[in-house]
Amino acid sequence: MNLDKLEKNILVEEMTSDLDNYLNMELLRFTTAGSVDDGKSTLIGRLLYDSKSIFEDQLEAVEKSSLAKGFEHVDLALLTDGLKAEREQGITIDVAYRYFATPRRKFIIADTPGHIQYTRNMVTGASTANLALILVDVRKGIVEQTNRHSFIASLLQIPHIIVCINKMDLVDYDEEAFVHLVNEYKKLSSRLDVKDIHFVPISALKGDNVVEKSKNMEWYQGSTLLYLLENIHISSDENHIDCRFPVQYVIRPQSREFHDFRGYAGRIAGGVFKPGDTVKVLPSGFSAKIEAIYPLHSFSVEDKIDEAFSPMSVTMTLDSDIDISRGDMIVRENNAPHVSQDLELMVCWMSDRKMMTGGKYSLKHTIKDVRCVIKDIRYKIDINTLHRNENDKEVGMNDIARIQIRTTGQLFYDNYRRNRVTGSVIIIDEGTNETVGAGMIIR
Repeated sequence: MNLDKLEKNILVEEMTSDLDNYLNMELLRFTTAGSVDDGKSTLIGRLLYDSKSIFEDQLEAVEKSSLAKGFEHVDLALLTDGLKAEREQGITIDVAYRYFATPRRKFIIADTPGHIQYTRNMVTGASTANLALILVDVRKGIVEQTNRHSFIASLLQIPHIIVCINKMDLVDYDEEAFVHLVNEYKKLSSRLDVKDIHFVPISALKGDNVVEKSKNMEWYQGSTLLYLLENIHISSDENHIDCRFPVQYVIRPQSREFHDFRGYAGRIAGGVFKPGDTVKVLPSGFSAKIEAIYPLHSFSVEDKIDEAFSPMSVTMTLDSDIDISRGDMIVRENNAPHVSQDLELMVCWMSDRKMMTGGKYSLKHTIKDVRCVIKDIRYKIDINTLHRNENDKEVGMNDIARIQIRTTGQLFYDNYRRNRVTGSVIIIDEGTNETVGAGMIIR
């Protein structure tokens, strides 16, 4: 069909408007966690399938694979289990990331493993999440991995948790079984630092209460899982009070158009910055005013930004020529972070080589690289009881412990509870360049 010029212009405007709406939609990052065979991958597959977020060829491939395995149903878990070993064993080994969108929100899903030996992968997937989906098999109840993943979600300060009581179809959608597990999990969460918890009875295999309300559980008057994901409030999860801007790169174009341009590029880790604000640069302590703020890839006057906030990536210019380099931090004059070389961390150890007291490692904080030494191991956490074990100082893979370290250079940091970006570090083996630990700064 031939379209005249007016119709073409209208079509282009509509497509541009749709693209703008998509780019400006709020993004929710969430992670799945639970024990082995609780149905994490199946749940994500069901979300993608029922929300019409998969292509026909993907569905056809999954249908053929399910048929080849002799399944009576389409195995939606295959949509996220990408590794050959995962498909063969029917388990998740590595973190699988999936992206989808609804008219209300964009989503990034981190489907994490359930086996205890892959706990470090769960930490990786959950480190940037706004929300954690914790699955519980209604027949098995609260198990060790439920404790472990809930504690890690609390430790990582994930603001929102949705506990999905799965496989309700296998207990004939019994309300009492659901209520019993809700009460059990509330006892567990009372010992954790969890702010917002929701409970949903589901069947990932059958689709009950995932996208559509279940006719089999009319006793449940709450929201479906997708409704919660679309509507849960996350805009206040970022720290918009403490202004933190780690400088990642100093931009000097050296071109005729921008001959004298000197900008400081990076990702805002907290607070709100505006042109005209008086700021202080660490570690020098010199003050200046913000002259202008630009989006990351443009220095045009027309593209200047009136304000910038976490987690935007921007370029700033100041009204004074201060010596600023990579690793420095721009903050407010009357709201500075802690500055120290001696830190206490809660750390999840990710290496099969045990942590060594007195051991030397590389450490990365925001974009700053320093070296550090493990001064002391204060205690380990018993995942089953959540009690401290001060007698066992041997920290191996997947252990969680509180430690003291000293760094070779000063770090500008906040308590992890206050700012997840400036309050986190990763510990790296200097010999292999392997990430061996993920740390949350206590003080």
